[in-house]
Amino acid sequence: MGSIYKRGGIYWIKYYKNGKPYRESAKSDRMSEAIRKLKQREGEIAEGKTPNLRAERTTFEELVTLILNDYKVNGRRSIDRLGRSIEHLKSYFSGMKSIRIAPDMIEAYKVKRIEEDNAENATINRELAALKRMFNLGADVGRVIHVPKIKMLRENNRRKGFFEADEFIALRAALPDYLKPIVTMAYYYGMRKQEILGLRFDQVDLREGEVRLEPEDTKTGEPRLIILNDEMFSVLMAQKRNRDLGFPECPYVFYTDKGGRIKDFRKAWDKACKQAGLEGKIFHDFRRTAIRNMVRAGVPQHTAQQISGHKTDSVFKRYNIISRDDLKRAARQIS
Repeated sequence: MGSIYKRGGIYWIKYYKNGKPYRESAKSDRMSEAIRKLKQREGEIAEGKTPNLRAERTTFEELVTLILNDYKVNGRRSIDRLGRSIEHLKSYFSGMKSIRIAPDMIEAYKVKRIEEDNAENATINRELAALKRMFNLGADVGRVIHVPKIKMLRENNRRKGFFEADEFIALRAALPDYLKPIVTMAYYYGMRKQEILGLRFDQVDLREGEVRLEPEDTKTGEPRLIILNDEMFSVLMAQKRNRDLGFPECPYVFYTDKGGRIKDFRKAWDKACKQAGLEGKIFHDFRRTAIRNMVRAGVPQHTAQQISGHKTDSVFKRYNIISRDDLKRAARQIS
């Protein structure tokens, strides 16, 4: 039989399971709320459930710690992207108990991100996936009682953005000097951003004019060999010369103006895009651009796939975007 008592103006409840006493605050100065809470607990015990008071106190911040530790332990390369997702989630869920984060609240978060922040569905889905992962990790260690249902938004994966040559030149000119080599490599080879930012000098053979990506360096787990064109060779030579003179301990090919590793450059990117009149462009558009340019130049598909790192024909074809100019050229050829 349970009981209710007062402590400092707040009602508390006491109940038993298998002779073991449990005490918890009703978090209210109203007797009716304490009675409701006690009946809830006694009902759970009657169903064979053991009270998990620790889980009910778990905060959103504790779930964040769980997912960050999971990423670090498993060496996930997308931890920077996770950090951005967490910042957006924090702006809405910070300070909340995990038990309060219900489906209706998650739906409200989606609305906020779409209507107030103008976020893309794909971006929001990455944030929701992170939230879901947090809850699953919490459930695995008994820190979460219930994982809320999280519905993903529909995405339009067939984005059609790419850079024309003059747009690339304008954007590169607007970027800080330390970022210009990065976009040059992305424009020519369609490498993923994290592949470029993580590139080390021990992967570059300037004598042979090539870059080697090992399986652990790529998203697909497949090694790649990239032969440098004249411009990119000159760019990497300059990067090495500047590194040797100013930051000899830096292992990375691309580094900040202080010799540190570049982790993200979202603000500089957005500012440069605005200055160049290219608002809305994203870094991944370089990947589509490089593929389209290789196909235009007559590079065989299997060679282009090897350079860009596309594992399947279907994904490659999705990225091989046909522009209006391509269609006009085709019309002239068949007329």
